[in-house]
Amino acid sequence: MVAAAAVWIGGTEGSLALRESVWVYPLIETVHVLAICLFVGFTALLDLRLLGCALGRTPVSEIVARIMPWTWMGFAVMVATGVLLLYGDPVRFLSNVFFQAKLGVLALAGINAAVFHATVYRRVHQWDTSPAIPIQARIAGAVSLLAWATVVLTGRMIAYNWF
Repeated sequence: MVAAAAVWIGGTEGSLALRESVWVYPLIETVHVLAICLFVGFTALLDLRLLGCALGRTPVSEIVARIMPWTWMGFAVMVATGVLLLYGDPVRFLSNVFFQAKLGVLALAGINAAVFHATVYRRVHQWDTSPAIPIQARIAGAVSLLAWATVVLTGRMIAYNWF
């Protein structure tokens, strides 16, 4: 069913035009990569603070307050351009093992962030300026760093589908 939908979408006029465009598809790819840099860069900054590796004297809540608007903007542009790239060649992407892995790790990263913000971050006022970050926050930061590094790696490997 997914394969049939991908074939149908890939045959639409918009998908064909996007896939065959000399300028638009590469431009969308470029914006996608820049949005990833923005999103992953700010996410990594927070993760490194949670791990105690960066900005140790800056309260976590202050870092979140300052970077979250930029992080969300990067996320929105990253998702929008990613959907456009998928729309441009759905059959190739959906059959690619690296793309499938990327989607799985994206889901893991999203679940990790949701659990962090719904649990340990709700009590940030208790540990915000403490040098001892709760283990749950450190685990969330480590999982996030690993997940986003894997998303970037698998995303890059999509071009080299050996399977």
